[in-house]
Amino acid sequence: MENGRIRRASRFNKTRFVFILKGLLVGGVTGLVVSLFRLAIEKGLALTIKLYQSLHSQPLNWLWIIGANLLIGLVVAQLLKKEPNISGSGIPQVEGQLEGEFELAWWSILWRKFVGGILSIAPGLFLGREGPSIQLGAAVGQGVADRLDDHGADRRILIAGGAAAGLSAAFNAPIAGTFFVLEEIYHNFSPLVWLTALTSAIGANFISLNFFGLTPTLHITYTHNLPINQYWHLILLGIVLGLLGYVYQKTLLWLPQFYKRLPVPKYYWGLLPLVLVLPIGYFWPTVLGGGNGLITQLGQQVPTLTTVALLLVLRFVFSMISYGSGLPGGIFLPILSLGALIGAVYGLVMVQLGWLAPVYVPNLIIFAMGGYFAGIGKAPFTAILLVTEMVGTLTHLMPLAILSLVAYVVVDLMGGAPIYASLLQRLIGQPKTDMAQFKDRLEVPIFAGAPLEDHQVRDVAWPETCLLIAVRRGEAELIPHGDTLIRAGDTLVILTDHHLRATVRRQIEAAAQTLKKADENLVK
Repeated sequence: MENGRIRRASRFNKTRFVFILKGLLVGGVTGLVVSLFRLAIEKGLALTIKLYQSLHSQPLNWLWIIGANLLIGLVVAQLLKKEPNISGSGIPQVEGQLEGEFELAWWSILWRKFVGGILSIAPGLFLGREGPSIQLGAAVGQGVADRLDDHGADRRILIAGGAAAGLSAAFNAPIAGTFFVLEEIYHNFSPLVWLTALTSAIGANFISLNFFGLTPTLHITYTHNLPINQYWHLILLGIVLGLLGYVYQKTLLWLPQFYKRLPVPKYYWGLLPLVLVLPIGYFWPTVLGGGNGLITQLGQQVPTLTTVALLLVLRFVFSMISYGSGLPGGIFLPILSLGALIGAVYGLVMVQLGWLAPVYVPNLIIFAMGGYFAGIGKAPFTAILLVTEMVGTLTHLMPLAILSLVAYVVVDLMGGAPIYASLLQRLIGQPKTDMAQFKDRLEVPIFAGAPLEDHQVRDVAWPETCLLIAVRRGEAELIPHGDTLIRAGDTLVILTDHHLRATVRRQIEAAAQTLKKADENLVK
């Protein structure tokens, strides 16, 4: 028996080692692809800003800018027409693919997202590079899996690893990239998943560092830590961020109704922001782009309250218009820039009221970035780690955690859902109801306090389209029977059809809630 355990452990360790090697391969290729993507955007945006700045002395350059924007709109429209799944950030598409909602053609996604993302973000639209980078990484992971003939769970692990690598290379944030995949996309803290994701993220980050150096993406320094007796500002600012985060969610999800009123096909919607960006570029060329340059400027020198408030309104409105058009670009960085502006507005108001010293305003700018993302994305761990890695210091972990928690709770109390999950639901519409063929595997983790905890297998109304084949408990796998007790920390291994994974997961969650209500009635 002991020898059997040793053999099983050896096989398991060998599997881990193989996935580390696969993760490094995915991370290395993703790092190269995303670094080139990021570099092209930076060079293109710098050229765009330079052209807008030259308009005051060389008005004829208007012909070049207008012509280029119209041509870009037409080219991206053709890319979207051929491959609609490259629209937006791409994160809901990756999440839906991992859930089994639909299948994506990795090569079609890879090159069209690469070209379309550069053409959409470089003209100065308020779009982020991180969403496209995540989808590019996921496409690389899928491509590697296809080349290695990996299927099912192995294939999904490489796709998840590629997504983590994409975010890591986009922001030089490997830990945040890993947690984002676990917390927001894969929804599973399986050892094999996080190990592969972390390996891929580290590999991609190493490549990215060779392109862009060791300086953090949002290198903001401040000379004074926020005193403990000023922590009440974190509670108040967290409430403000939560309320505004809920407004952001609702506005973003409403935008398709606005765009549907346009008398043109969906893939031509991008022409609207490409035209509206022209006056913004003429009057305020330095505010163009996703917002990383703006955040850095705020950290160095905070403008007047009026200026910051106008920037907040401008970036909120035009980031909505930019993303709602369906152009390939993300909301990650625009959310962070909006959070920074909200923090600056709050800080300047408190300074004018005499309730805050001016030296602490940069602190609130950093904290608010994480809090706003934590509220909108409902991914607080990712928010905390992302801002920490992007800023390049650990001194703000405690206040950042407090602010993120408060913003998260406020959005949760108001009924806000994670923005990427909401976008995915809007994308897929009604769930599928096809018959299952039991060819794929679904893993359902049981967390402490979950409705299924301390229930026997026989108590659960399992969907007819799935089969519970194992209960993973630590390093062991139990063959379940009716009397098997489900414990916190277990992972349920379920067979179902690939295209029904998300539907089965929702059905199991519904059955769990039924059990929970039954338990509550018994207590009463």
